[in-house]
Amino acid sequence: MKVTKYSGELVHYDEQKLINSLRKSGADKAVAEAIVKKIESELYEGIASKKIYKLAYQLLKNISNAHAARYNLRTAMMGLGPAGFFFEKFIAKIYQEQKFQTRTNVSLKGNCISHEIDVLLKKEHTISMIECKFHSGQDAKTDVKVPMYILSRFNDVKNRKYHLFLPNEIISDCIIVTNNRFTTDAIQFGECSGLKMLSWDYPPKKGIKEIIDLYAVYPITCLTTLTQTEKDKLLILDCITVKDLVANSSILNKIELSHNRIKNVLKEANQLTTK
Repeated sequence: MKVTKYSGELVHYDEQKLINSLRKSGADKAVAEAIVKKIESELYEGIASKKIYKLAYQLLKNISNAHAARYNLRTAMMGLGPAGFFFEKFIAKIYQEQKFQTRTNVSLKGNCISHEIDVLLKKEHTISMIECKFHSGQDAKTDVKVPMYILSRFNDVKNRKYHLFLPNEIISDCIIVTNNRFTTDAIQFGECSGLKMLSWDYPPKKGIKEIIDLYAVYPITCLTTLTQTEKDKLLILDCITVKDLVANSSILNKIELSHNRIKNVLKEANQLTTK
């Protein structure tokens, strides 16, 4: 049985891969296998992987909203666009969970020109700049031109003294972050140039998905009990993560949800943030 990927490429259907993705969402083995059996009864030659995903998502949602939210994570990340402004804020939240101090959207004068820095990080005495590359397409990749360009920006600001978190501080590291994937050349150039790279699945087993799961710092866009319009309103109110919502649940009154809906949203939010 062949499956059509987002890119149009035909690949063999992989039952175990589907089971593994369902298990990673929190579903137990019996539930995952039952969902796969149901999906396989509806497969046909050349079926779109997107359709398989939608079937799995809906079946998971019927069992657990929190499982469906985790399963929907990569798509939810794209909900932080289209410009990527909220993605930058979300990346800052990820590092805050790791005990970094952060600043977003900082303007700095380099040796040659001025630069808008997406995120600044500080832990102990090390300060890093983060440049975010947001993609709204499922199969889009960050190619080698991006780290080449960002390296030139980093070289223009590194080792200059700025008032960042305190006076007379310097930026000594640079991290490139994307919500999708890097090309092989981009990774090779980044590693060779001393840049740090973070994507959906890079570094291996330490990518964005693993960090989100480890620290339970899920974007607000993954919640299944909210409409897209409601998620957009929360983002504008600076409620970026599910943890933000749990910490300030009264914000749901500002987007005019009913009492019953608030209960359902908070139930899902608490399930997601409880390890």
